[in-house]
Amino acid sequence: MAVITFAHRGARADRPENTRPAFRFALERGARGLETDAWLAADGEVVLVHDERIRRGVRRLRVTEATAAQLAELDVPRLLDLYADCGTAFELSVDVKQPEAAGPLVEAARTAGTGPPGRLWICSGSRKLLAGLRDEAPDVKLVYSPGRKPVAPAAMERFAADLAAEGDHCLNLHHSEWTRGLVALFHRFGLSTFAWDTQETRYILAMLRMEIDGIYCDRVDRMVATVGEWSDATTDATD
Repeated sequence: MAVITFAHRGARADRPENTRPAFRFALERGARGLETDAWLAADGEVVLVHDERIRRGVRRLRVTEATAAQLAELDVPRLLDLYADCGTAFELSVDVKQPEAAGPLVEAARTAGTGPPGRLWICSGSRKLLAGLRDEAPDVKLVYSPGRKPVAPAAMERFAADLAAEGDHCLNLHHSEWTRGLVALFHRFGLSTFAWDTQETRYILAMLRMEIDGIYCDRVDRMVATVGEWSDATTDATD
């Protein structure tokens, strides 16, 4: 399967991050997926913004203490707005910033009718949070995404086996932590492999050579072009 090209926080290199224009732009430019961050607004709506406190000019709001309508005035969309604008024919990777947002996130995605199961990837550095979703959301892909925290235990094979046994579907690491052997190991346990912060062409190509399953990048045009050229070259070599 072709690598999933996730536009990190929408097309944040070209449009304000995590906004409706950024998400639309990314898909128009050929990204196969979008990446965003989820919080729960004070009125229970799932909203898409990276930081809990936001500032636009002189206005400041704490996301969890504001309504979705108030946040919309500062260009913070709801998850339902994203689906209304862009449909459901794309992969969506959501970093859950607030544990309480996980359940409503799944509900909102189902309300939008997200199409074939498995197009929603919920990311968290909390294995406890992911564990709580396994029975509740069997149609959702669960991604263990620990950030830059150490994730290399002495027995990496045991770590992969544990993630698979716990029902996780994917491991998301910084691109610098992946090796070809590590990708192959996690594939052997049926786990997908994602790499974040692949901003430069050389990093994208390195991940493609390792047969990574998904990459995150701020620069949509660069990511899409590099993956397209790689795919064309690979096809030509096998013809």
